[in-house]
Amino acid sequence: MSRHVAVITDSTAYLPQRAMERHSITAVPLTVVLGDEALEEGTEISARCVAEALKKRRPVTTSRPGPEVFAAAYRAAAEAGAQGIVSLHLSSEFSGTYDAAVLAARDAEVPVRVVDTGMVAMALGFCALAAAETVDAGGTLDEAVAAAEKRAQGTAAYFYVDTLDYLRRGGRIGAAQALLGSALAVKPLLQLEGGRIELREKVRTASKAIARLEEIAVERAAAGPVDIAVHHLAAPDRATELADRLRERLPALEELHVSEVGAVIGAHTGPGLLAVVVAPK
Repeated sequence: MSRHVAVITDSTAYLPQRAMERHSITAVPLTVVLGDEALEEGTEISARCVAEALKKRRPVTTSRPGPEVFAAAYRAAAEAGAQGIVSLHLSSEFSGTYDAAVLAARDAEVPVRVVDTGMVAMALGFCALAAAETVDAGGTLDEAVAAAEKRAQGTAAYFYVDTLDYLRRGGRIGAAQALLGSALAVKPLLQLEGGRIELREKVRTASKAIARLEEIAVERAAAGPVDIAVHHLAAPDRATELADRLRERLPALEELHVSEVGAVIGAHTGPGLLAVVVAPK
C-alpha cells in the first residue's frame, strides 16, 4: 500500500517480518563477509552460520550498504508514491550505514530525513515502528521523525555476552575493557550508552549475570506500559526462559518479541549473546 511518508531502516533492526509488512517498512541490508564471500544479511546468510564460523575461528567481518543501495531504496519509495522518507539507522558509532544514507539522501527525488538513532537491534526496530505507526495515523514526515527520536530517547538495551573477545576483535569495545574481563574471569553485562557499547557491571557467573539482566530490565520497565524484545545468538533456551520470567513480572507489558539476532550483530557479539531491549510506551 502506498504511503505519503515511507519508513526505511536497515537490516540490523531485526523487526518481525509481519510487522514490516503490516507497516510497509523497508530494511536495507548490511553485508557480512565470511572468508572471501560477501553475503547480504537477512537473505544470504543466517546468524547461525556466523555463530558456527566464529566457533571455528574463521574470519568474519561486516560492511555497510553503499550509498547507491540507499539511493535505490529512496527512488523505489518515491516511485511508489511517497512524498517524504524517514530513514532510521543503527548507531553511527558502530557502522558507516548512517553516513551512506546521508550521502544518498542529498540526491533523492523527495525529502529524506536520515536519523542516527544511536540504537541497534529491536531498540532500532521499536523506533521504526513508532515512525510507521505515526504515518499510519496520518502524521507528517516531521511528526514521524519526532516519534522515532522520542522512542529512541526512552529506550534502553542491555546485554550479556560469554566473552568480550568478539567485540574487541570488531573494535566495538576497547582492548583494555576486554582484557579486564578476561583477566578477572568475569561475565560482563553491557549497555548502549550514547550510541556506544559500555560496560555496565561485572558478574562472576553466567547464571548470576542473566539473573541480573532480568532485574535491570524490570527496574527500567517500572510499572508503566512497555514493549520488550529479547534477543539471543545460539541460546534459544536462555532467551525463552528470560522472556517467560519478564512476562510474569511485567503486568503492563504490551508487546514481547523473542528472536535470534541477525548475522551482523552476531558477528560482533559471538554465540551465547542474551539481550533485552526495554522500550516504555
